[in-house]
Amino acid sequence: MYVCGPPVRTPPPHVSHMHGKDNIKDRARGPRDEERNDRCSGNFRVRLESADQAPANQEPCVVLNTRRASRRLRGAERRNMTPETRTDTRGVASASRQQCFSLWRKKNVPQKAGGSWSPLGLDEEGRRGHRVGHLVPGGVRHLQRFWGASGDFWQDLWTKLHVTFEGHHTALFYLGTMLVPTLAFWGVNALLLLVDTTGKPAFITRYRIQVDKNNPVDKRKLFHALKTVLFNHLCISGPMVVGAYQLMTLRGDPCGPQLPTFHRALLELAFFSILEELMFYYSHRLFHQPSLYKRFHKQHHEWTAPIGIVCIYAHPLEHMISNMLPVALGPVVLASHLTTTSLWLCMALISTTISHCGYHLPFLPSPEFHDFHHLRFNQCFGVFGVLDRLHGTDAKFRLTKQYERHSLLTGLTPLSESVPDAPTKGRDL
Repeated sequence: MYVCGPPVRTPPPHVSHMHGKDNIKDRARGPRDEERNDRCSGNFRVRLESADQAPANQEPCVVLNTRRASRRLRGAERRNMTPETRTDTRGVASASRQQCFSLWRKKNVPQKAGGSWSPLGLDEEGRRGHRVGHLVPGGVRHLQRFWGASGDFWQDLWTKLHVTFEGHHTALFYLGTMLVPTLAFWGVNALLLLVDTTGKPAFITRYRIQVDKNNPVDKRKLFHALKTVLFNHLCISGPMVVGAYQLMTLRGDPCGPQLPTFHRALLELAFFSILEELMFYYSHRLFHQPSLYKRFHKQHHEWTAPIGIVCIYAHPLEHMISNMLPVALGPVVLASHLTTTSLWLCMALISTTISHCGYHLPFLPSPEFHDFHHLRFNQCFGVFGVLDRLHGTDAKFRLTKQYERHSLLTGLTPLSESVPDAPTKGRDL
């Protein structure tokens, strides 16, 4: 089976069959024997075609036959191998095609001084990213190493999915931007609704921010909110995703065969986050203007103690402008790959669910900031709080106990117990 690898800097030399020169049996072998040897050699055989042997319209290829395992090697063929070759092939025998190619490239492609080969082995952009890896913060660098080590795995998965949906990229896009985020959103909220409606498991209710609220939640109020949430999700979010796909296809195929590099995906996610903060903050403050608040935004603030599912409980116009547009615009502007877009939509939905869930759970982002907004209405309009600090719309929040609790909980003791409300301060400010 011929598997074309990425272009290399120098065409690899032709490697013939590894038989001894004085072997009389080799002289009697015909073309059928040679073909049989290639077929039976399994993962042990890596034969390289040089550029002059490859077709004119094809890059130099790596011929990797992975159908047969090493047990199919004939004893005579194995005896003809040199000891070095036999030792090298033991480690390669159980490797996949991508791993075989990675080992070959590391061994045969010359490296530039000061550079390192990207484990993805896809393009020059990835290699440039690895050369500046020392400039990246430690946590991101560890994530980069994980992505690089598993790069072949993710690319192989995506290639299989891409081939499965060959000619049906529209369906693939909608699966990635509608089905996957929907499963993530409703999966998380189903667990939260179980706690909200039953109060079980009891250890989770210890982390409730507003202790005296939603214990349990009003089921009639919840049922009314669910109807609006389903309408917004199906009738507003769905058509907007369809429109986003039409705009993205004007600049290329968002379901391309090659995954984005680690640095590309990281930069796109950072751009999406900044754009969401800008658009959500100012659109949110706009809906708090008296003329718009009463008609549109007041519906969302019916829940002064929010729960996860009400993150998209809003007037349809507000859901379109303030909830969906800040999230969907980034991938359209950058014409992002489907995988990055799907990851971003899942992150955005889970993030806003946590902000509204009403529980400050261990090792999850703090929802104190947005919970205070539902409690006081005129504070904490943004997502990250950067623009709130710039415009001074978090001044009252920073004087409260909620602000002291606004941090990542890394223990099991609820912050409402470790940082209790003061007798005369905190909630009354």
